[in-house]
Amino acid sequence: MIVNATQNGWEIIYHRAHALLAAQLAGQWQRKNPPERLFETLAAISHHDDLEKEWEEYNLTVGGAPMDFTLSQEVSIERLTDLAKNARYRGRWVSLLISMHISRLHEPTRGKLPELDKFLDEQRQNQQRWREELGVEKAKVDAAYAFMQWCVDALRLVVRHRLSLILCQHELPADERFLEISLGPDHQRYDIMQYRNGLVTVQPWPFEDEQFTVNVEACDLFQVKFDSNSELTYALQQAPIKLLEWKFAKS
Repeated sequence: MIVNATQNGWEIIYHRAHALLAAQLAGQWQRKNPPERLFETLAAISHHDDLEKEWEEYNLTVGGAPMDFTLSQEVSIERLTDLAKNARYRGRWVSLLISMHISRLHEPTRGKLPELDKFLDEQRQNQQRWREELGVEKAKVDAAYAFMQWCVDALRLVVRHRLSLILCQHELPADERFLEISLGPDHQRYDIMQYRNGLVTVQPWPFEDEQFTVNVEACDLFQVKFDSNSELTYALQQAPIKLLEWKFAKS
């Protein structure tokens, strides 16, 4: 989960909600230059974090605070396998992109766990097989995944500045300064900026409409420290829910 400190406790955004926000942003992309298999790609984006089940996992730091995802270093082969396997129910294209997402996140740790190495080898083999079965060139698949990465922060353990996480982590700079998002699927650099009136813009403008609004649900915890994970889980289930919104506008 994404954890932001507030004056009275914590603001929590679930990873699946962040994935839905990323899909909202992806759905606004310009229609004249869409990624391959746009709607299936949107499905991959919206479901890329389906392995995250905050209420079922241990989510406390040593000090008893809710644990932000950037602090967790645990790698569960079982959970990664389930994510890859469950993606198959949405088709080979979704499976392919989610498999590429898994590879991008975990290839840097290759060599540390034999089980992980075996799993990553299987992902490479699956990706090649699915590309061949679908009859899609690797360049087109790579472009679609670059689009997905631009929206969902594929390198979240290394580079946190991707569009949906910039919004969720309140990292938009003050004083109308631009912040780089990343290179897009067209290898173009994109930057984001928030005006003093609250409007958000991206340069160059990559979206279809000149104005649109995206949102994500978050909950507020009015307690700084928790004695057990079950106490945190209960607090999350009882916490009030609020809607965070951002209005984008072409400059």
